[in-house]
Amino acid sequence: MLKQFFPFLTWIQGYKGNFFKNDFVAGATVGVLLIPQGMAYAMIAGLPPQYGLYAALIPQLIYALMGTSPVLAVGPVAMDSLLVASGLGSLGIVGIENYISAAIFLSLFMGAMQLLLGVLKMGMVVNFLSKPVINGFTSAAAIIIAVSQIKSFAGISLSNSGTFITKLVAVFSSLETVHIMTLLIGSISIVCILFLKKISTKIPSGLILIMIALLLSYFLDLEGFGVSVIGNIPKGLPPVGIPNIEMDQIKQLFPIALTLALIAFMEAIAVSKSFEEEQSEYEVDPNQELVALGTANIIGSFFASYPSTGGFSRTAVNVQAGAKTNLGALISMLIIGVTLLFLTPLFYYLPKAVLAAVVLVAVSGLIDVEYPKRLYQKRKDEFFLLVFTFVVTLVIGVKEGILLGVLLSIFLMIYRTSKPHIAVLGNVKGSDYYKNISRFEQDVEDREDLVIVRFDAQLYFGNKDYFKKELFKLIDKKGKQLKAVILNAESISHIDSSANLMLLKLVSKLKERDVKFIITGAIGPTRDIIYSGGIVEIIGTENLFVRTSEAVCYFDSKCAPSLIQKKITRQNKL
Repeated sequence: MLKQFFPFLTWIQGYKGNFFKNDFVAGATVGVLLIPQGMAYAMIAGLPPQYGLYAALIPQLIYALMGTSPVLAVGPVAMDSLLVASGLGSLGIVGIENYISAAIFLSLFMGAMQLLLGVLKMGMVVNFLSKPVINGFTSAAAIIIAVSQIKSFAGISLSNSGTFITKLVAVFSSLETVHIMTLLIGSISIVCILFLKKISTKIPSGLILIMIALLLSYFLDLEGFGVSVIGNIPKGLPPVGIPNIEMDQIKQLFPIALTLALIAFMEAIAVSKSFEEEQSEYEVDPNQELVALGTANIIGSFFASYPSTGGFSRTAVNVQAGAKTNLGALISMLIIGVTLLFLTPLFYYLPKAVLAAVVLVAVSGLIDVEYPKRLYQKRKDEFFLLVFTFVVTLVIGVKEGILLGVLLSIFLMIYRTSKPHIAVLGNVKGSDYYKNISRFEQDVEDREDLVIVRFDAQLYFGNKDYFKKELFKLIDKKGKQLKAVILNAESISHIDSSANLMLLKLVSKLKERDVKFIITGAIGPTRDIIYSGGIVEIIGTENLFVRTSEAVCYFDSKCAPSLIQKKITRQNKL
């Protein structure tokens, strides 16, 4: 039981000496990468740079003890930072101290939600975030983040609040105030990062760039030329305390915290699962991941951490560096701790344009163009869902984009299940197979005295009328020559009480027309409902079959049900 909540007890028992080199190199690499990323992402969230390092400290420790993925790199990420900025920016919080308090409280609030969902075994909630919604939301968020960085990248004066549209308008109206040297520094920084990445993805391009930029900024006195620099960063470990917030703000923060809880979990589980598929040494438990991430954010909030989760780029670096266990996260945490204790004063002269460049390169990878192209060619409805989420996120807001996208995807799912695929089956000539006559027109025989249909969904209150309507269309088309309706139920996983009542009435109407109703291929749970719902009492057990070919053969009086066929079709839990 203890190992279930603290998975480190399992991997630490089987830890091998030759793992340490890999873990040390991976942890050191991720720690070095976290320094520029953490400060840059804190700026996206509207926080002082050191808060990005705070968010990379304690949450890593907690996840290392409680997480089920040995490679997931936890800390601040661009998406969550944007959600913090957009959510808190809409509340009109006055004063940087109050803003910081609200951001830290969000970590506590969202962590509590994640922990509760994990305890309740609700890891499946992430399934409601469909791929088109995630893609549309992520691409829009990347653009919003990019626009938010133009302020630092080009040295222009912009407000942190406002919608994407108002910010975009403000950017164009401020083009004449662009600081040329700042823009040049930002542009050269992007080129340097891309060049170093092209040489090798293992090179800590962000850190190398920062070191070069610091030296140049110090010796050339770039601040004296009007280039905005980071300035003083407090030295030392994060302050310890209970997150403070006004009680009347908790209600306002609830939707932001809920959105963060789900999006942060979605990011972490998507990253964990993607790398789990490449390695067979471990298995990610979604519910325990919720508990681990929730606990990490809760405890992290007592150490001035704003919301954190697993990041894709850092996890990829962790895997490439050969990480074997979560010991690497502890190494990474130590590097961040040493940086906070001794090295923060060195970052005074760092141009903000350099951090903006780090962010712009990072978020460029979030925009996936190929996936929408494939959807447009093959899945127009899902392409529309992606575009809808993208546009709403850009025009209205981040929270609204993800919420309305999820609601629309659920609506599409309900619509599809309300009008599922119905196949009219016919016998493939010279065989026992029964296939869709619309797919095998010339190869199948469609008899006038039989209607054979396959319903490819569960039967429930939302589609029972559609099923009945479509079936009677086929029945009326056959006319008086019709003698039996055969329902291939192999794709029907469930029949609810409303659909059960519909079937009872349907069978009674067919009996009045002297038409038999035969069911084939019903799986165990569906067969149980056929018995418990009284359907079998009306049609008779002799009209239950395993295969459609057996039902037709029996109907034609050419063969009798075998003992094994009777045993299977009459097996139920009554």
